[in-house]
Amino acid sequence: MTYKTGSIGEFMRWTKRVVADPAAAEEAPKRWFDNDATAARALGATTSPEAMVKLLSEENLQLLRLIVRKKPRSLHELATLAHRKESNLSRTLRKLREAGIVDFEEGPGRTRAPRLTARRVTLELDLVGPGSLVSVERPR
Repeated sequence: MTYKTGSIGEFMRWTKRVVADPAAAEEAPKRWFDNDATAARALGATTSPEAMVKLLSEENLQLLRLIVRKKPRSLHELATLAHRKESNLSRTLRKLREAGIVDFEEGPGRTRAPRLTARRVTLELDLVGPGSLVSVERPR
């Protein structure tokens, strides 16, 4: 999810411009924060852009699609569907959970069903400074 940082005064000036000319808001971010740190806390992103790029490999993207399509009832079922070892899959899902992309529903006994909790991941890379950011958009 894209956002904009700025002071309350800047936000107020922008709001007044949009009231006068609604077309000015068409391409503007829907969320505003006072700084990048506040945005990261609010959006729940704790994974670095570099780690997110590695985590969202083609193999893991296929895994996420499989979770959405097949709705496996357990980690074991997902491992069978994905043709992956449970231990490897468990480690991957733990990282995806830490990144805010998946979570687990409790099932019968000790089973846990993986579910996609994010819809979109946005990477904003600052090529000349430390301002890179990852945001994870969840459905409302």
